[in-house]
Amino acid sequence: MIYTIIDVETSGKSNKITEISVFKYDGTKVIDEFTSLINPEVYIPDYITSLTGIDNATVADAPTFAEVANDILAITEGTTFVAHNVNFDYNVIRNEFKALGIDFNRKKLCTVRLSRKLLPGHKSYSLGKLCKSLDITIVDRHRARGDAEATVILFEMLLNQEAADKVFADFLKKSSKEATLPSHLPTSVFNKLPNSAGIYYFKNKKGEIIYIGKAKDIKKRVLSHFYSKAQKSLDLCRNTADIDFELSGSELIALLMEDAAIKQHYPEYNVVSKRTPKAYAIFNYEDRQGITHLAYNTLKATPNPIETFSNVTDCRQYLEQLCTKFALCPKFCHLQDGVVQCSHYKITTCKGVCANQESVTDYNLRVSSAIDYINNNKENVVLKQKGRHNQEEAFVLIKDNIYLGYGFIDKSEQINNPEDLETFLIPQKENFDVWKILRSVLK
Repeated sequence: MIYTIIDVETSGKSNKITEISVFKYDGTKVIDEFTSLINPEVYIPDYITSLTGIDNATVADAPTFAEVANDILAITEGTTFVAHNVNFDYNVIRNEFKALGIDFNRKKLCTVRLSRKLLPGHKSYSLGKLCKSLDITIVDRHRARGDAEATVILFEMLLNQEAADKVFADFLKKSSKEATLPSHLPTSVFNKLPNSAGIYYFKNKKGEIIYIGKAKDIKKRVLSHFYSKAQKSLDLCRNTADIDFELSGSELIALLMEDAAIKQHYPEYNVVSKRTPKAYAIFNYEDRQGITHLAYNTLKATPNPIETFSNVTDCRQYLEQLCTKFALCPKFCHLQDGVVQCSHYKITTCKGVCANQESVTDYNLRVSSAIDYINNNKENVVLKQKGRHNQEEAFVLIKDNIYLGYGFIDKSEQINNPEDLETFLIPQKENFDVWKILRSVLK
């Protein structure tokens, strides 16, 4: 079998190649080499220059990738693509070819994963630290040729290990789980993941949470990240060194757990659920004329809220419904500002309190009826859910239209009324995203 052992340096976030080195290796010796600086046609940031020594002036007269594409296709044709953390180098090169309208496909082997299997027990499998512990000298670290040349020596060492034939054959199988896992993630960590509902945490080398997801089957969902070719997934996998998880029992509780965890940790690779939209609330107060107003504001700024909403639109629509149902005045429900008398385009049921055509006492009685209506129509809901194991049940608790949280109960426990559930409750905060989840179930 012929191998091409490859390393690329890139421009950073844009992932355009600035340097490439390819060693063609027949299993015993290097039979060909291609090394070149590449003009990425994008700006090279300072932090990349400080790492590699490659700046914009260095590549100003270098060929573009399009100009060396045929050389790379020729030297890698019919070979197995080898690199340290292969998915990174392979996908960077594949994307460069894709931009030229060329489909680049080669078999792959990763020297990080091969090293974990054939050379176990090392503290770190980064190229620099692994080579240092194996007494492999790297000339020009973080330059393509220096790193590729060191990887050739490491690869030769791996080929000469006792179980190499079987391990290499297993890793070359398309269905090989080993070949798809992130290079920094130990197989033992992945093997511990359950085929159950819950949330999972991707962590980097420092133990920091960089992504949180939910799944009906944690193991299956995690594996799907490693098959994805999307750039975000590739970046995520490259930075994943550990995975933790929490069981939920049901998909609904997994969704609620995921939302709370994302808003607590703000992981780098989660975007949508990080936001915490403003909640709104209705409250009442009496003005100098003795008229009772129904008003609304953000929940944070609301004294003694009567009813809460996840957004201002729902809040105003609910006030409009109350105005129509109880013949209230849009002006004194703060649906119209800066007017002497109400003139709402849709609500025409006002009996004239704003124009002194109705007594304040009569009007306030209807406001009082509206407040009673709000308080008496608040829902108490218990959503029964599957537990995390056979001897357990779970629940989601909504009291007075407020989401309180979820909990888990042993089946042997005696529950006589909803109040008993609060002993087992894991309190949670409600927000727009939570109610979006709950409404889909409550409907």
